[in-house]
Amino acid sequence: MIAPSDRTPLPREFFDRPVLEVAPDLLGRVLVRTTPDGPIALRLTEVEAYDGPNDPGSHAYRGRTTRNGVMFGPPGHVYVYFTYGMWHCMNLVCGPEGQASGVLLRAGEIVEGAELARLRRASARNDKELAKGPARLATALDVDRALDGADACAPGDTPIRIVRGTPVPAEQVRNGPRTGVAGEGGNGDVHPWRYWVADDPTVSPYRAHVPRRRRVDSAAEGA
Repeated sequence: MIAPSDRTPLPREFFDRPVLEVAPDLLGRVLVRTTPDGPIALRLTEVEAYDGPNDPGSHAYRGRTTRNGVMFGPPGHVYVYFTYGMWHCMNLVCGPEGQASGVLLRAGEIVEGAELARLRRASARNDKELAKGPARLATALDVDRALDGADACAPGDTPIRIVRGTPVPAEQVRNGPRTGVAGEGGNGDVHPWRYWVADDPTVSPYRAHVPRRRRVDSAAEGA
């Protein structure tokens, strides 16, 4: 459960900072997702930073599009994208308006509403796996493109908000290469921008990028 003193919503100023400051500071914060069936709360344990035009791994590296428009601000909004034709992933927009950057929410611990998350993540072997990975996190919290652009800093009982939680001490924060990012953006020496809580069982395992093979229809081979 979240202590009453830890339920204070984070202000927009929290997100209106460089993404490399915001990302590690999100660890230990709590995302509260209000669904028609009730609230689900998740303590963040793993995130990744993406720095827009300065970052070849970012969706905003080549400029603004219909898909990534939310990333250009204002800060404190939710950016949701659809990937591999089957999964949603959730980000929080950072930095000054007009300078696209965001933090991908990679993993967390469900601290309230686990019974609702279990219904959406029936394949999870235990509660530690309910939100262990960005697509699992979005699925457990019932997040899809309908929430793209939602204001996580708005007052009242909003669909998504971020509350203070219990910040993680700096000595418990680890960082390293981002998971599954291709090219220079995946170079951990240049972009060691995945942050996680040391030894937390809900953190997802690191996986290097593996190029997807294009499936060939055997009936068409040699045509």
